[in-house]
Amino acid sequence: MSKINHALFDASSHALADAFGPCPKCGANTIVKRGKTGAFIGCSSYPECHYTKPLHDSETQTIKEIDGSVCPECSSLLAVKKGRYGLFIGCTNAPDCHHIESLKPQHKTEVSCPKCRQGSLVQRTNRFGKTFYSCNRYPKCKYVVNHPPIATRCEQCGWGIMLDMNDEYLCPQPKCQHKQAKSS
Repeated sequence: MSKINHALFDASSHALADAFGPCPKCGANTIVKRGKTGAFIGCSSYPECHYTKPLHDSETQTIKEIDGSVCPECSSLLAVKKGRYGLFIGCTNAPDCHHIESLKPQHKTEVSCPKCRQGSLVQRTNRFGKTFYSCNRYPKCKYVVNHPPIATRCEQCGWGIMLDMNDEYLCPQPKCQHKQAKSS
């Protein structure tokens, strides 16, 4: 019968001690730590050294450049990129240019944005598949509603749109919430 070498299980000499390399600030080992936002790499000599870095880099990767495409902001080439929330179209001149577009189709509603009065509301889908309607001037205008907008003024407060709630229209203004019957 063979004996077990207990030195292999010694906590002071862990196999992954050098897996992430030395701390660039103080030279001590870096280790995986857990915080309220999840796992990260940090210096083992904390609290003397406060070095941290993300466990997974959230940098975007360019998948494929789109031939013949032009960025509307800086005239550079556009590319399909992969980022933190999935695939998107972005400018190849990033980070100097911040232009991005969604790969998901947007459907125009022909309803003007009641907040900025310059854009129009478009149907979009979030990363969980839920449909919402927002101003096409985002991020300059951040107006959003969760139900289909109708170009009908609220009879009570005069807000520029109503929401189609199956059998009636509802004013999206939190202080109003006026309900109107659909006109046949």
